[in-house]
Amino acid sequence: MQPFPPCPKCHSQYTYQDQTMLVCPECAHEWNPENEMGAENSPLTVKDAYGAILEDGDSITVIKELKIKGSSTAVKQGTKVKNIRLVEGDHNIDCKIPGIGGMKLKSEFVKKN
Repeated sequence: MQPFPPCPKCHSQYTYQDQTMLVCPECAHEWNPENEMGAENSPLTVKDAYGAILEDGDSITVIKELKIKGSSTAVKQGTKVKNIRLVEGDHNIDCKIPGIGGMKLKSEFVKKN
């Protein structure tokens, strides 16, 4: 039996193979060891509305009023958000907005401070 590499996300040693993918049972991360050997180790690249590269911990400003689904409130244009976290997906910024709470935002509606 061939030993599998540790999970690139959480570094767990308990990875296993499921068809062509490797799977981590601790964080549920799946990756293809042939296609993504170097891609998993490279950081996630997210750009704001003006093309500036965002990083974890950056401060941003909302450039458009954003209505909150299922609520009568909105995130006002010009709202400043500190200490963002980048995640994969359509809404690629995870943050806490003052007065509203935890939210996910799309990077196309923010600018880096």
